[in-house]
Parts: sequence; C-alpha cells; structure tokens
Amino acid sequence: MTKLAVVYHSGYGHTEKQAKAVAQGAGKVADVEVTLLNTDEAQQQWELLKSVDAIIFGSPTYMGSASAQFKAFMDASSKAWYTRDWQDKVAAGFTTSASQSGDKLNTLVQLTIFAAQHGMIWVGQDLLPGNNSSTGSVNDLNRLGSFMGAMAQANADQGADVAPIDSDLRTAEHLGERVATITKKLHG
Repeated sequence: MTKLAVVYHSGYGHTEKQAKAVAQGAGKVADVEVTLLNTDEAQQQWELLKSVDAIIFGSPTYMGSASAQFKAFMDASSKAWYTRDWQDKVAAGFTTSASQSGDKLNTLVQLTIFAAQHGMIWVGQDLLPGNNSSTGSVNDLNRLGSFMGAMAQANADQGADVAPIDSDLRTAEHLGERVATITKKLHG
C-alpha cells in the first residue's frame, strides 16, 4: 500500500477545498491510502508523516508567500529535517489566492525549497497551460498556467461554497492523481 499525506493550512476554507480535491485525485489511484491533515493536526502526527511515501503541501498565498500558520509547520519540521525523516519521499504543492497572480508562484517556490531542504523529490504539474489562447476559457485545466504545482484563485468576496472554481479544483485533483501515480512507481 502506497501512503500519501496532504498537509495544508486554510484561513477561509478555499485552500481546504483545494486540499480535498488533491486528496480526491490521489485517492483515485488503486492501492493508495491518503491522509488529509491541516497544519495543526500535522504537528501532532510526525510519526505518520515519517511513515508515508509522499507529502503534498498546500497553503494559501498571503502577502506573496505561504501563510504564517503554514510557515509555523515548516519551522516545526526541523527535527524531521535533522533526522532526514522525509528524505526521498515524493513532494508536491498547491496554493490559492484572491488575485489571478497574487504572487502564487512565490509560494510554490517556497514549498519546493522546503521540500528540497528535506531531501524530497518534487513533482510538478504536467498539464500545459489552459486559458491562454482565443479558444481557451476559465474552464480549462491549469487555467492559471502553473508548472510548479496547482494554483487556484478564489474571489475575495466569495466563500469556499463557490470558490475556487471547478477548473481549479479539477487541476488540483489532477495533481493529486499524478503524485499518487508517480509515488506508487517510486515507492510501491
């Protein structure tokens, strides 16, 4: 059985919705067990995180980087870093913000560096950019054009009951399925 964890912080529910889509995608792959943990739960589950084959990290983008709560989780992982508990595990990431750009790429870079410091193997998005031609639309997968991970956009005046939009959630789901498939190949 391949084991995968999705660790996320969500301030307003939008990133949690994206995290659930990532987990749903990973769960589509046969013989993959997925555990969904918010950062508070994750900080009580170091042994579980040590035992999984992959960890997918998710944070909202606040002020151009990961949220303070997600950064607290990162900082708290220093013992796992020192003992190399996550070395050679598969890693990936996702983020959401209110703006189309919102400097989400910086958050994904931050998550990538975090994974690299732990000696993890980063898996990016394999989808070509959507919504980048006259025939494209916001309904395209990877409409925000990220290769580093899954990006989502949620209007600031809309709750998690309506945002992020379906194409962003399907993009997150695709990333979860991709990570689970690759993890199964590497660690299965």
